[in-house]
Amino acid sequence: MGKPALPEKRAVFATLWESSRGRFHEEAESATRTPFQRDRDRIIHSSGFRRLKQKTQVFVAHEGDHYRTRLTHSLEVAQIARSVARRLGVDEDLAEAMALAHDLGHPPFGHAGEDQLDACMEAFEGFDHNAQTLRVVTRLEQRYPNFDGLNLTWEMLEGLVKHNGPLITDGTPVSALPAAFRDFPQLERLELDQFAGPEAQIAALADDIAYNNHDIDDGIAAGLFTIDDMLHLPLVGDVFRSVRIEHPVLDTQRTVYESVRRLIGLWIGDLVAETERRVAHHNPQSAAEVRAMPEPLVAFSDDFDAQQRALRAFLFERMYKHYKVNRMRSQAKRVLKELFELFLAEPDILPPPLRQDAEQAPEARRARLVCDYIAGMTDNYAIDLHRKVFSIEGIV
Repeated sequence: MGKPALPEKRAVFATLWESSRGRFHEEAESATRTPFQRDRDRIIHSSGFRRLKQKTQVFVAHEGDHYRTRLTHSLEVAQIARSVARRLGVDEDLAEAMALAHDLGHPPFGHAGEDQLDACMEAFEGFDHNAQTLRVVTRLEQRYPNFDGLNLTWEMLEGLVKHNGPLITDGTPVSALPAAFRDFPQLERLELDQFAGPEAQIAALADDIAYNNHDIDDGIAAGLFTIDDMLHLPLVGDVFRSVRIEHPVLDTQRTVYESVRRLIGLWIGDLVAETERRVAHHNPQSAAEVRAMPEPLVAFSDDFDAQQRALRAFLFERMYKHYKVNRMRSQAKRVLKELFELFLAEPDILPPPLRQDAEQAPEARRARLVCDYIAGMTDNYAIDLHRKVFSIEGIV
């Protein structure tokens, strides 16, 4: 049996834990873990990470145990990120930590919840889940005696902020960024006009690989479309056909599992091949040179990206805009809108100590406190709380 081709040493452009720029609050180093392993562990032990278990990926968490939640999605992204990081010879622990943390800022009910909170906060500088992730790890997690947040390394914070690319391009002022970014006093020290390091870039595209392929699984399981509906798609249709030819009597579930497994392998293979091509072309000699490149180092090939867009268009029409999903989105938006308006108008019904802070705060500050409170909720908690505060049966 052949062995997988793995690099024997770290790539020259990998982020080196020995050269980490450190943390914004001084702490003694761990005797047993690298700084990035410590970051990963802090994410895993955080309250925000635990709450991902009941936050929507596409389907509301109580719709069924089969479907992905933000937690299971984050674990799948982390597995893919580690695999790619290992192939490319960069820091697996940092890539994994980025993947585990990337959705910490998501509110309940997925993108429907984000859209609604952004609408609720329109007069108060809006809501953005990526910016909220930074807020969670630098302010809202309160576990340590000497500082708020998780005190993650510089490399983790800059990766979380810039995993989708530079925040400042073509002279964009910092004042144009979401408020939750600007509230972080060290924001401009994160080199906002450059790309993130290679591990953060890997985590961002591992996210694409995970949701592209696992949405296929969840969509078929939910009855929103069938295998036959996907056969016209480039690449995806070819893989499903090949599994059917090789295993003509295989049941639907195993056919889906085998096809998705193969598709993930193809996605990873293309990502690694295109990234290696860019490494050969740009020849970066450090993670700093990766950040300063004129384009991302980690990427899919143009041909593969085109096939990926065809799948995304199919899923958008047949899954994300399906009437059953739209009904869930509509209900979710009403729940969050009504909770937000109630708590903003009546802060005295908020739990302590949030109540005291909100009652004494000007309206804009109160709105942000209410937004933080709602964004941290799970799907189930938001549904139960809505029932309690709006139903006479909820009076206790």
